[in-house]
Amino acid sequence: MSGAEFVPLSLTPLLIGIFAAVACALPGNFLVLRRQALIGDAISHVVLPGIVVAFLATGVIAAGPMMLGAGGAAVVAVILIEAIRRLGRIEPGAAMGVVFTSMFAVGVLLLEQSDTSSVHLDVEHALFGNLESLIWLDATGWASLLDPDALRGVPVELPRIAVTLVGVILFTVIFWRPLKLSTFDEGFARTLGVRTNVLGMALVIVAAISAVAAFDAVGSIIVIAMFICPPAAARLMTNRLEHQIGWSVVFAVASAVLGYVLAGYGPLWLGARDAVSAAGMIATVSGIILAITAVAGPCRTRSGAPVQD
Repeated sequence: MSGAEFVPLSLTPLLIGIFAAVACALPGNFLVLRRQALIGDAISHVVLPGIVVAFLATGVIAAGPMMLGAGGAAVVAVILIEAIRRLGRIEPGAAMGVVFTSMFAVGVLLLEQSDTSSVHLDVEHALFGNLESLIWLDATGWASLLDPDALRGVPVELPRIAVTLVGVILFTVIFWRPLKLSTFDEGFARTLGVRTNVLGMALVIVAAISAVAAFDAVGSIIVIAMFICPPAAARLMTNRLEHQIGWSVVFAVASAVLGYVLAGYGPLWLGARDAVSAAGMIATVSGIILAITAVAGPCRTRSGAPVQD
């Protein structure tokens, strides 16, 4: 494929997939180590009704209303979980499962009953995203990367997820030491003055922002997979946190690139005529990478050992 074809048709969806995967994988490392990996799954379920309500209220798909809608849905979810836990006297995990699945179902019902024909927001896009259609129509080749007029036509999802990724990286770098301390020894972190509850909430908020930014473009499947698979696979490769972060980024990028390529060309190589979902293939590749590391990873037999500083 020449640059005249690759840049307008494949460059932006590929970059969006990579940025979304890395933005979810970075906070996912700490969620996995804190045994809170399913929070990423929970977030992807909770944001859907919030995003749909924000769209119904404003009539447009915009980052501001989406963030507010997702944040409001998260607050409602917390209140419902606490109410169910206290009134029903059941364990928090069961309360979370009830609330998150119910809210996701409500979001799906709202999508089915609302008119979203003018925008890329429906049940299919909520699950699989809109990655393949995020093409750069104004691009004519690699020279378009330096053309201000052409750059104005870049899909809005690319700068949105790029800014989100930068924010996630800054959060990780700035709070690296307290995050590491509170992840492995919360009691010791408290004695040093670290407000672990606030930091834990901030980590969940960062994960939620990543999920919301990625949701419209790549759907819930990639969001769920990237929060868990690259960090879990990286954990099986090393017992050092710094190396785990690096491995998770490598696996996230590899999943996005290989998944996107295989989605478009894999069926053709096998004799089929149609491509498959890029989001579904990216998630599948991330699962395959996790399976390989589970079988051949150097730390698979001692994955429960603490990560070294």
